[in-house]
Amino acid sequence: MKSPLLSLPGAVPAEGADEGVAAHYGDLFREQRALADGTGFVDLSHRGVVAVTGGDRLSWLHLLLTQHVSDLPVGQATEALILSPHGHVEHALYLVDDGATTWAHVEPGTQDALIAYLESMKFFYRVEVTDRTGEFAVVHLPAGSIAEVPEGVVVRETSYGRDLFLPRADLEAFARDEDATGHGPAAGLLAYEALRVEQHRPRLGFETDHRTIPHELGWIGSAVHLQKGCYRGQETVARVQNLGKPPRRLVFLHLDGSEVHLPPHGAELRLADEGPEGRKIGFVTTSVRHHELGPIALGLVKRNVPVDAHLMADTTAAAQEVVVEP
Repeated sequence: MKSPLLSLPGAVPAEGADEGVAAHYGDLFREQRALADGTGFVDLSHRGVVAVTGGDRLSWLHLLLTQHVSDLPVGQATEALILSPHGHVEHALYLVDDGATTWAHVEPGTQDALIAYLESMKFFYRVEVTDRTGEFAVVHLPAGSIAEVPEGVVVRETSYGRDLFLPRADLEAFARDEDATGHGPAAGLLAYEALRVEQHRPRLGFETDHRTIPHELGWIGSAVHLQKGCYRGQETVARVQNLGKPPRRLVFLHLDGSEVHLPPHGAELRLADEGPEGRKIGFVTTSVRHHELGPIALGLVKRNVPVDAHLMADTTAAAQEVVVEP
């Protein structure tokens, strides 16, 4: 869905998975600094919004998700995954319950497949699953923001900010009414992504591929509860947890700042001392330009790659920091 905020001054449309919202509004680093300082907001209205209602909603979701949600307190944010039977990540949900409805926002375009799966698992449970993307837009306020939230809006509050489930009809008025809400000017997706990479937060479809398991990305704890009952893919989670051997691990990369171009998603990672023809040991998942750190990235490498090894991302030198312990 094309956001009305693309009409704001300086808005440059994002491409690819984030098409429909602004990549930036003319000053990428100013927008990053504003978010880091707790001002501004990010238009995430391209993300899917799914609502689950009914008296059995939490106990039912508890059976399907990797997270413990049967007793989820009202207003407490959490995140959860849906895995394949073999334990591979299929969906990532960012959840909050308001006492009557469990709200989730998900990656753009994934809500149809998610809802189809949830509908297939309803059986006799008293639940209703609804696509609310056409009615609600996700807006992100950074950590430290003192912006006022419009009355009645559902809020999902985390350590890195607040996600608002804002009525889509109110999105443009919210953006333009800086004085009344105190949120400051809009920041684009590139600024939001730069802070996400800095915070080592994985994203479905960027840090994941068809064989990703939760341990590889550090989702254990934040999105996977190890003490809850059975769910699809749990056998793989338990086996890897007990053996301690995920095949790959997420790394944070400091990229050579002298390069003009950032390595794209999927760029091959190789050991620097093996040269350009060395064996592939992983790939770049997300690369960004950060207002303080310069060019940085997240990448996925084989578990046995030495933690102090220098890497090459295509032709760009990269120094790694451990995110997931080998």
